[in-house]
This record gives sequence, structure tokens and C-alpha cells, in this order.
Amino acid sequence: MNPAPVLDTHAWVWWVGRVGRLSRTLVTALDSFPADKRPFLCDISLWEVATLVARGRLSLTQPLPEWLEAAAHPRTVSILSITPEIAADVARLPNTFHRDPADRLIVATCRVMELPLLTRDRRILRSRLVRRWTPPAS
Repeated sequence: MNPAPVLDTHAWVWWVGRVGRLSRTLVTALDSFPADKRPFLCDISLWEVATLVARGRLSLTQPLPEWLEAAAHPRTVSILSITPEIAADVARLPNTFHRDPADRLIVATCRVMELPLLTRDRRILRSRLVRRWTPPAS
């Protein structure tokens, strides 16, 4: 089985929210990871969702605390915390790359952990700084 991906914040929201923005193939592949090898999520994604909700740019099906508790539960994702090595890698990213601190941290996490990323962010994909995760062929 392919290694579990790191989920970009939007991919995480779309997957756990079942909003139809991810293909059935992607959803099935993400759901099929065993309990001890769940997809990964950078801890900054929790902050990013909370910020988007506070600014009125994202609405959830539940109040934020309950949504975060369920969406970040260990049965759903494995949370990756920032480390000194990841923080240092953020500083090594090109200045021309994303200015968004969350995206920079997510990319640095993928690079340090050598994990693929599930994202639709064109800037990230065009940068070729990380491997794009694709589900295994059926």
C-alpha cells in the first residue's frame, strides 16, 4: 500500500465533511487506510480551519469545537506536530514560493517526513517541492 498522505487543509475538510469535492476514488482510498496508518494532518490545519470559520470563510456542519474533535480524532487522522527540523525547512523554502505560513509549514512537513501531499493547490503542485499523492490503482 502507498504511504498515507499528508492532507492539505482543504482536502481534510472535504474528506471528513463528505462535501463531494474529492473523487469517489480518493475518498475510498483515504477511507481504506488501516487504523494504525491513517492519513496525516499537520497541526497547523486545525488553526487554519478555526481561522477560516472565525472569518466567515468556512461553515461547518457542527460547532467548531465538536467538528475539530471529530475531524482530528486519531481514528480519522494522525496529527503531525511542528519540529525544529520542520521549522528550519520552512526557512529553506524559496522566497518565491507561497507566502501563506500554513502552506509553507505543510510543504516543509512533507519534505522532512518524506511523505506525499494530497492537495489541489496549484502553487504547491507547480513548485514541485513535494510529491503529489495519488491513490493506488485498483
